[in-house]
Amino acid sequence: MADFKILTPETIDIFAKRHYDNPSDVNSEEFEDDMKRFKYLKRLFRKYDTSKEFKARLIVNHVIILANVFGVDAATTLLFFKIDKEHWGMLKTILFFLNYMPKEELIDIELNEDILIELRKI
Repeated sequence: MADFKILTPETIDIFAKRHYDNPSDVNSEEFEDDMKRFKYLKRLFRKYDTSKEFKARLIVNHVIILANVFGVDAATTLLFFKIDKEHWGMLKTILFFLNYMPKEELIDIELNEDILIELRKI
């Protein structure tokens, strides 16, 4: 995972465009649609906070698509940059489940056992 701490709001789009690899991308509209997935994930994470409703399949699908179009390392970096720090435990759990990041990385962030149980059901 790249060092996301060196990224800024001004450089994040440059980083994303540099790593974007969508064979069906005909114009920047596809890129913008894929970038919206980060907002969707943020919304789904906030929904979990308020209602404890965890839409495992939908969240996992968004993360997999991001990994497919940006690559796993860049997608992970973008996710940690775009997702609020309060949801990093949830994010790390999902990335660990998908085998996109080792459990030992970012050791100060604990896995969410409840979410891990839900993910194992899919």
